[in-house]
Amino acid sequence: MFRRQSNFLSRAALTILVGIMLLPTTYSHAQAQGATEIRVEGAQRIEADTVRSYVPIRTGQSITTQAMDEALKKLFATGLFADVVVRREGSAVVVRVVENPIINRIAFEGNKRVSNEVLQDEVKLRPRIVYTRTRVQNDVQRLIDVYRRNGRFAASVEPKVIQLPQNRVDLVFEIKEGPVTEIRRISFVGNQRYDDNDLRSVVRTKESAWYRFLSADDTYDPDRLTFDRELLRRFYLSKGYADFRVVSAVAELAPNREGFFITFTIEEGQRYRFGKIDVAAKLRDLSSDQLRGHIKVKTGDWYNADAVENVVSSLTDVVGTLGYAFVDIRPQVKRKKKERVINITFRVREGPRVFVERINITGNVRTIDPVIRREMTLVEGDAFNASKMRRARKRIRNLGFFEKVDVKNVPGSKPDKTILEVKVRERSTGEISFGAGFSSSVGLLGDIGIRERNLLGRGQDLLLKTTIAAESSQIDLQFTEPYFFDRKLAAGVDIFRVTRDLQDESSFERKSLGTGVRLGFEYSDNLRQRLRYRISREEVTNVTSTASLAIREQEGSAVKSEISQILTYDSRDDRFLPTEGFVTRFNTDLAGLGGSVKYIRANVRATKYYPITEKFIASFGGSAGYIVGLGEDVRIVDRFFLGGPTLRGFAVAGAGPRDEATDDAVGGKLMYTGTAQLTFPVGLPNEFGIRGRLFSDVGSLSNSESTLATITDDKSLRASVGLGISWKSPFGPLVIDFSKALLKKDFDKTEVVRFDFGARF
Repeated sequence: MFRRQSNFLSRAALTILVGIMLLPTTYSHAQAQGATEIRVEGAQRIEADTVRSYVPIRTGQSITTQAMDEALKKLFATGLFADVVVRREGSAVVVRVVENPIINRIAFEGNKRVSNEVLQDEVKLRPRIVYTRTRVQNDVQRLIDVYRRNGRFAASVEPKVIQLPQNRVDLVFEIKEGPVTEIRRISFVGNQRYDDNDLRSVVRTKESAWYRFLSADDTYDPDRLTFDRELLRRFYLSKGYADFRVVSAVAELAPNREGFFITFTIEEGQRYRFGKIDVAAKLRDLSSDQLRGHIKVKTGDWYNADAVENVVSSLTDVVGTLGYAFVDIRPQVKRKKKERVINITFRVREGPRVFVERINITGNVRTIDPVIRREMTLVEGDAFNASKMRRARKRIRNLGFFEKVDVKNVPGSKPDKTILEVKVRERSTGEISFGAGFSSSVGLLGDIGIRERNLLGRGQDLLLKTTIAAESSQIDLQFTEPYFFDRKLAAGVDIFRVTRDLQDESSFERKSLGTGVRLGFEYSDNLRQRLRYRISREEVTNVTSTASLAIREQEGSAVKSEISQILTYDSRDDRFLPTEGFVTRFNTDLAGLGGSVKYIRANVRATKYYPITEKFIASFGGSAGYIVGLGEDVRIVDRFFLGGPTLRGFAVAGAGPRDEATDDAVGGKLMYTGTAQLTFPVGLPNEFGIRGRLFSDVGSLSNSESTLATITDDKSLRASVGLGISWKSPFGPLVIDFSKALLKKDFDKTEVVRFDFGARF
């Protein structure tokens, strides 16, 4: 019994062992069997052959797990399918797909601040494109980025899918724009020499305030924050802090996502003065003594990186005019921290012999190439100069036609050639302006202007402006060609009509209608010359019956043909709130080249600004004018008048000769004024642009003439003192002065408050 069971078990074990040994061979044979069919299921729009093209198995080829996995990955990668299954049924490979729907329409809901057109341009999905979740999420992020660029970091975008027949969908982006994410606070850490208010006026980013509704500087922009770091660096380097650096600039979003808190961490370092300044010239036949006189910085002055760059540009020009085309000027700086001085040696050496092979200009869709090329200080064939390239970049930016200007050099076709690439991005140059304001001289005023600063892309300026005030009106049509005859000559044509009501001052009205031409050019960066010719028909009308006989005798019209020149030297650092520099203007007018009016008139005025401290600025100015008739008396409308803005504390035409009988101002032929002023902060942040001022004015007007009227012509000096404020407001400059006349005559007319305000919308 036991032996039979043992034989049975032995045979069973042998059978199992043989089966196990044959199993791999059977499985291998099945694997090696070729596919008889690649069957596609679920495809609707997409052809079955298209699906099969992604399957790396062909009829008759072996069916392997690796091949089926590869087919699965390739089909998912197409983005055409929401689901894919690849399986084997006997000797057939079955590919079952669920197609992604096709987008029928894309819509935006909830957007008010950003138009549909802007959002549509940003998204990549379009109607008749396959819908995928990945593409939708990418577009959602793009839309959020659009709102962040517009300062709305609380914006949210929710995609909604509406199912349609035939496997189509409508895609709707539901948008909650949220409020503008403002700059709640800008703080500085590490600043000792300048307080937070001083530095806030340096950076472009501003804290949110009610009066910034016309500006976007109070919204967060990471690119602007990067620019602010550079502005801080330039500011400190211009003040002598050569070791300054911005450690970090961090923008923290408030938990409610409605505001940013920006913190600049800085290290000011020590303040340096210029030490020894020298020039080392290593060019043949060029001595250092020839260049030292062109260095405008002096030992003992506070170090200024901008001044160093200006010296490099100046020396480059000087060396170039001496015939040295290939020159490389580099300032060698030696810093002495203990003495707090910086010694600078400007090393002049021969530069690499590289020529400008070509200048490529891109990005100018509207502006023609010559408008940009004429601002280049380098042309094809010139010796390449890095300083001139930087100057060209500045000149192109100063045109005001472009949002972005990038000028760089790249290797040319040969080692001794370089190509200048100028890339620009244009901005709108057309303007429509509406203005309103008030002046003590003319009362309430308003103006409308239409201007195109880049007419037809040629850089020409066309302006039509109308100003209407209670006591004055004016219409001007001006056309300016900045490069007349392809030279740096600004030529222009003017047509004008002016009406001025002088009833309160002199009992008459003045009207003028005429045209003129002008030509302006620059001798240097600070010295400008302007020539002008005008011919006009001028009328003295509405003369009251009680007016002075000196005025009544001039009632009627006259033709004036006048040629003028204006020479201006201006080295001020700012036109509205200067802190240092000098400005002077010398005018001469000659009437009599035709027409019925003949005279010579000269007028000069000058003002010098002295920084007592960085915040207290003193200025001293004066003016003088004289007019003489050529064989005839000088008309009243051509004479000088004193008062109002020319002598504060006195009304317009309030000081000077008057008719004893009628009290009308009749003007004078000789005029001079002087002023001393101290400008100071009023305790508000610098960014407000509000400054206080103490002033004292003096002046005199005399030499009136009349054969019919008795004129009170006192040559004595008038004087006044006062206190005022000036505000560079978002609506335009505003000036209020309170003054009192100290030296005056009984017949003079005074005023205590002078108010001038102009606005642009």
